[in-house]
Amino acid sequence: MTRIFLDSSVLFSAAYSSKGHSRDLLLMAAREEITVVISQLVLDETRRNLAESTPQQTAYLDLIIAAIPFEYIRPTKREVLAAAEHVAMKDAPILAAARKARVDLLVTLDKKHLLGKPELTEISRVAIVTPEGAVEYLQKTN
Repeated sequence: MTRIFLDSSVLFSAAYSSKGHSRDLLLMAAREEITVVISQLVLDETRRNLAESTPQQTAYLDLIIAAIPFEYIRPTKREVLAAAEHVAMKDAPILAAARKARVDLLVTLDKKHLLGKPELTEISRVAIVTPEGAVEYLQKTN
């Protein structure tokens, strides 16, 4: 089964909108077609961002958390510091968690810091893709 790590931008998007590839990934996870890995940091950041921008959607996030069998991963400080040598410190826990979880894909909407940087894929040994890229990958491999 394909394993994917979602960052907070994707989880936020899935909680915010009832359409789109971010939501599609969660529906696949609910059907247990894929394994979705997140960290507590991702969940906390998503909850905080939803509360600030659209508080009514935090209840939907709670439903998502209850319905989907997420796997939680926690990178060590050492793993985060190693990742910080290659990305901004705020993104290091995400890269470290994805690498530690040995996922097939790190799914993000962060074009500025994570997407389009092949060196990060090489360092983390994880393909970094958008939700659309993840759905396309899953359609080809499943």
